[in-house]
Amino acid sequence: MRTIRMLAVVDPELCTGCTICDRVCPTLAIVTDRKAHLAAVEADRCSGCPACEQRCPEGAIHMVVREKPFDIGVQVLPGDRERVDALCRAARFHPEQLVCYCTGTRADEAAAAILQGAHTPEEISLRTGIRTGCTVECLQPMLRLLDAAGVRAEPPKGGWQWYGRTVTAWDIPESVKRRYAERGFYFDEDIEILERVVNAPSQEK
Repeated sequence: MRTIRMLAVVDPELCTGCTICDRVCPTLAIVTDRKAHLAAVEADRCSGCPACEQRCPEGAIHMVVREKPFDIGVQVLPGDRERVDALCRAARFHPEQLVCYCTGTRADEAAAAILQGAHTPEEISLRTGIRTGCTVECLQPMLRLLDAAGVRAEPPKGGWQWYGRTVTAWDIPESVKRRYAERGFYFDEDIEILERVVNAPSQEK
């Protein structure tokens, strides 16, 4: 669980409607009225991350303390543990592995969110808080989990936060492995170690 204590607030006197905030928000909490040249924050979707504030070229967005903080988080439902664990391992994560260090979100929580209907990174972020710290690194685990679940999410229109999948150790072609084998790279050995981590027994039963 994560407590959301902050809220993005737009200063209408400074906002020019450039839409940068729309494009960097990990939960799609900001929508700009292009005719009015003004951004608006949907408070219930705002996770309190500073992405919009940091990137606004006009300094028109400020983070303020919410009057009523609220908690977000996804619990693994009774009877879903096997499916959650299977999804994590299919994406090559251990269920208890941290996939977002900023928020402390584990792979099993993100997997549970997907199984409970979150089929885009933005919806997973909204439910779990993942990617609402630095807003950068943990997009990859979400994409891997969605792929493993058979979900082909489309990037938000005009969004800047979608960078596509990066290569993992399991994706390296055999030709590349052979090419660099004599230079001290041990891809297969690395994969063997990673597989042991992924398939290690869970502490929670």
